[in-house]
Amino acid sequence: METKKKIVVVGGGFAGINFVKKLDTKLFDIFLIDKINHHQFQPLFYQVATSQIEPASISFPLRYIFKNKKDVRIRLAKVSSVNIEEKTITTSIGTIDYDYLVLAMGCKSNFFGNDEIKKHAFTLKSTYDAISIRNHILKTFEKIITADENERESLQNIVIVGAGPTGVELAGAFAEIRKNILPKDYHRIDFSKLRVILAEGSKYTLNNMSETAKTYSQKYLENMGVEIITEKFVKNYDGTNLLLNDSTTIKTKTVIWAAGVTSNTISGIPEKYITRGNRIIVDRFNKINELENIYVLGDLAYMETPKYPNGHPQLANVAINQAKNLAKNLKRISIGKSAKEYEYIDHGSMATVGRNKAVVDLPHYKFKGIFAWFVWMFLHLMLILSVKNKLIIFINWSWAYITKNTALRLILTHVEE
Repeated sequence: METKKKIVVVGGGFAGINFVKKLDTKLFDIFLIDKINHHQFQPLFYQVATSQIEPASISFPLRYIFKNKKDVRIRLAKVSSVNIEEKTITTSIGTIDYDYLVLAMGCKSNFFGNDEIKKHAFTLKSTYDAISIRNHILKTFEKIITADENERESLQNIVIVGAGPTGVELAGAFAEIRKNILPKDYHRIDFSKLRVILAEGSKYTLNNMSETAKTYSQKYLENMGVEIITEKFVKNYDGTNLLLNDSTTIKTKTVIWAAGVTSNTISGIPEKYITRGNRIIVDRFNKINELENIYVLGDLAYMETPKYPNGHPQLANVAINQAKNLAKNLKRISIGKSAKEYEYIDHGSMATVGRNKAVVDLPHYKFKGIFAWFVWMFLHLMLILSVKNKLIIFINWSWAYITKNTALRLILTHVEE
């Protein structure tokens, strides 16, 4: 009997999970390695950060996901390098050999070389980040009660940098909290002075979407009282003062950085295969040219095609479909068939701004408002992995819609004795 080929997958995001799900375990021995023990549903991180859903609702233990796949071995470890000649990877738990290596490590926040901003700003790239923001925001509201006038100004300014979907969704959520929740929780504070500020370097919010999405997302946010700053860049942030490139200074204790991403890196891949944003250049089969049996998926992969000469967008749908295509291709190769090239079919993009407000761009149709909001909710609900979590989130959303409130505002941090 022929020995099964060993596939090592680095990363348990959308690409890694869907690739492993589609692999034929009769043909392959599979190792899935990640530094955290769960898959994270990134599109709803902002709802955890703004106390709308619990982190467990969008976090799925890897061992639970693959509980029925005995040939999938999961290792909790950090991967540091690959040795191409020896076909091994170096990890925090030792060296692991492979027949096929699949890199699907995703992205991290890009601070464009500014370590001061990195030190003081919050990011939203993990469940832990979302919990950290939630704790910080709730503690900030508590501090406002007793703060003196000078400190209160910096506590009352929430700044979100970057007006892509994450920034827009965060800004809308905070604006709704200010209107519907805080006055009921804190009866003696005037929350009309709480500023939600969205800063964007380009001319528009949702700059990569349609004119309809750009126009109405900005209109919705402004009507909700969000202050939008466009065509200005953040130069620095020291933990108290945010400096823009026109010398404007905003006093704030809360800066959430959603202004760009750069790929996670691994040493050992030759520099000639690394391109902008630390993405790794691959061919139409997600393989690194000239390197034996090393593949790259999702946000980390840079693939030029006739439809996308500058690489595919870094979206969950791209990652999922690349993963499925590669899994099928490896099976085809193992049984002597030829592999099929990948091309992304754009099914559209969307963002929600708040209750009854969303924008949806489909290939031939753009729409907005309450119908777009229901479409956004339905599609995100369908992407959630388990039926139980789908139900929990649906109940949460329904309750929040009826009452304009949730009861999830728990500060979960260590308390000094």
